[in-house]
Amino acid sequence: DYHVQKLKMASIARLILANSAKRVPLVRHASPAASQSYQQSLLNVPETRVTTLPSGLRVASEDSGGSTCTVGLWIDAGSRYEDEQTNGVAHFLEHMAFKGTKRRTQTQLELEVENMGAHLNAYTSREQTVYYAKSFSKDLEKSVDILSDILQNSTLGEREIERERGVILREMEEVEQQVEEVIFDHVHANAYQGTPLGWTILGPTQNIKRISRQDIVNYISTHYTTPRMVLAGAGGVDHGELVNLAEKYFSSLPSSPSSLPTLAPCRYTGCEMRIRDDDMPFAHIVMAVEGVGWANPDYFPLMVASTIVGNYDRSVGGGQNMASKLAQNVAEDNLAHSFMSFNTCYTDTGLWGIYMVADKMTIEDLFFNVQNEWMRLCFSVSEAEVERAKNVFKTSLFMHLDGSTPTCEDIGRQMLTYGRRIPLPELDYRIEQVDAKTVREVCSRLVYDKCPVMVGIGPIEQLPDYNRVRGNMYWART
Repeated sequence: DYHVQKLKMASIARLILANSAKRVPLVRHASPAASQSYQQSLLNVPETRVTTLPSGLRVASEDSGGSTCTVGLWIDAGSRYEDEQTNGVAHFLEHMAFKGTKRRTQTQLELEVENMGAHLNAYTSREQTVYYAKSFSKDLEKSVDILSDILQNSTLGEREIERERGVILREMEEVEQQVEEVIFDHVHANAYQGTPLGWTILGPTQNIKRISRQDIVNYISTHYTTPRMVLAGAGGVDHGELVNLAEKYFSSLPSSPSSLPTLAPCRYTGCEMRIRDDDMPFAHIVMAVEGVGWANPDYFPLMVASTIVGNYDRSVGGGQNMASKLAQNVAEDNLAHSFMSFNTCYTDTGLWGIYMVADKMTIEDLFFNVQNEWMRLCFSVSEAEVERAKNVFKTSLFMHLDGSTPTCEDIGRQMLTYGRRIPLPELDYRIEQVDAKTVREVCSRLVYDKCPVMVGIGPIEQLPDYNRVRGNMYWART
């Protein structure tokens, strides 16, 4: 039996060797048929049609069919367009939009939306304000009518203003309990100190307590004009019908402001802010450098670089098997609970960096690994890493457009930032043009030897001194 077993093992070994000799090398690129199918799928996306009305209002839509649709107004106005005394008025106005109009009381408005089975919402960012509705395609006109009503005919009653004042103050208290929200507000306040981008969207407490009806009316007359607006639609939306509805319901919107709004330039400043609280379980830290605006050619290389840095969460697992080298190192040495790379863009500037949540005893080692990864992007990132990151970036970008609401949001945002919607084949082409040399060149110019902005909250005794962090933003090479 022993000899039989030995002969079996020998024959198995010979078989393994023979198969390994004939092993086919891994295919790095997709087959021509798969590549052609992918390109065809990009071309099969419905066209985004754009019409500019005589008033200056732009109407943009993508008709993908279906029984539901999303329609909304994207307005080129946010907290960046406020001044120090009125900071918070854009967000205050968003709250007041659903508190009744000259044609509908608040109750009637809520009942009409619920009876349609629709969803009505709004949000304010630093550069944009959005009002949108998701409904059945057959109710498109009703949705446009409601949007036009809340935009043009809001009563802005004194009683409702006082009630919302309390609501917003409670909302501020809730936001202050969310460390991620707080730390990014601090990052903006330090990176863009003394400029409108440094202010919060909700505004300071003293402003919320004193904002008056006249402040809101002045903001509307200054910023809510047709050249600054885009009526976007996606899903089962006929473009011709949407244009006719825009002419019918938005004809009374003013085309010129009561006073000329100004977009103040935002100066970036590298600095640090430390809020030490040893009672917190984890340290929350953000480190970033100045990025670029939406329309800058370096946007896509920076997005690819951010994807290479990647994300990590200890609770998800698989860290040592992730493609991100930083995630591998962090998982192997248990350096962080999580980290997230980001690239936040505005009209003429941006922030490129990383948000980390770590134990208080691993901060120093974590910083060493993060800065080492940033320097590696500047000098030795490989083509294989860039190719993988481009595929991940394209996948997340195109998967995000799955549904009428994200598609409508993409149309509205791009119409305001680019003046058009970039077709998917063009997006794909721009991403494909990024190679390792491009990433190294862009990171060397925008990341290497630059002053970072750094904010830490929690048990941050081990957070390195700013001068030491600044010194590690370059490699002393001979």
